[in-house]
Amino acid sequence: MNVLRTPDERFGNLPDYPFAAHYMEVGSGETALRVHYLDEGPRDAAPILLLHGEPTWSYLYRKMIPPLVAAGHRVIVPDLVGFGKSDKPSEQGDYTYARHVAWMAQLLFDGLRLRAITLFGQDWGGLIGLRLVAAEPERFARVVMSNTGLPTGARPLSKAFLAWQKFSQTAPDFPIGALVNGGSQTTLTADEIAAYDAPFPDDTYKAGARILPSLVPTSADDPSHHDNVQAWGVLEHFERPFLCCFGDSDPITKGGDAVFVSRIPGAASQPHVTIAGGGHFIQEDKGAELASLIIDFIRRTTTTH
Repeated sequence: MNVLRTPDERFGNLPDYPFAAHYMEVGSGETALRVHYLDEGPRDAAPILLLHGEPTWSYLYRKMIPPLVAAGHRVIVPDLVGFGKSDKPSEQGDYTYARHVAWMAQLLFDGLRLRAITLFGQDWGGLIGLRLVAAEPERFARVVMSNTGLPTGARPLSKAFLAWQKFSQTAPDFPIGALVNGGSQTTLTADEIAAYDAPFPDDTYKAGARILPSLVPTSADDPSHHDNVQAWGVLEHFERPFLCCFGDSDPITKGGDAVFVSRIPGAASQPHVTIAGGGHFIQEDKGAELASLIIDFIRRTTTTH
C-alpha cells in the first residue's frame, strides 16, 4: 500500500480551527496508517463523537466544537483515512466500506476506548457511524443523525446521488472546496474553501475522496449489502435515544430520516427536527443550531437511557 501524508504546512493559519492535533496508528505492519483526531474538552466527560463524511474533514465541525466544549462535554472528531490530516492511501482500491469501519473501530474502541458515546453522523459519518453502533451498541448512549442513511442497495437511491457518484469517478477535476461550497446553503469564504482543499495538494491525494461515493451500496450485489442488512438487524432493536436533525435543502438525503424514525425503537417519540436552511453540509449552514440540539438532547435523555 502506497501511503501519502499531507505536509503539515498545508494546514497553517486555517480560519477558526485552533484545535490541537492528536494522532494514533491503525492497522499494522505494511498497512499501518496514521489517523488524526481532535480531542477537546474534559477527558473525564462522556464523549460526543462527531463523524464527517465525503469529501470533508474535521474542519467541518469547527462551529460545533466550541459550544459543545463550553457545555462541559468532551468532543472527539476524527479525520477518516484518506481525508484531513489522516494518511491517504494513493490507490482507490485501497479503500472499502469495511475498511473504513474497521479503521474507525480500532481508533475509537481499541485505542481511545470510548464508552457512553453520543454519536453525531452526517453523510458517510452516518454510514460508518451506524455500522459502529451495530457492532458494539453498548458503547453508545445515544445517536444523532443528520443528512445521511444506511442503504443496503435494496432500494434505488436518488438521482442526485447517482449523478454525484458518476461525477466523482469521471470528472477530470475534483475541486473539494468548491464542492463543499456548492453543497452548503451559505457561501464559504475563499479561506474556508482553501481549508477544505488543504488536505489535497494534488489529485494523487484524492483517491479516498473520489472512490467513497462508489462504495455506497446501490444494489443487492454490492459487497456491503450483507453487512448493512446485518447492521439494520441490530439497529431495529436499538432502544437508546435516537434523534434525526435533517436539513430541508439537501437534495441527496431529504426525507431519509423517515426510515430511521420508522425502524429504530429509540427514535420513537423523539422530537425530530427538520432544520430550515440546512443544506447537505448542514454543519456549515447551521452548526450552532446543531450543537444546541445535541446539548439539549443529552440533557433531556441523560437520566432516561
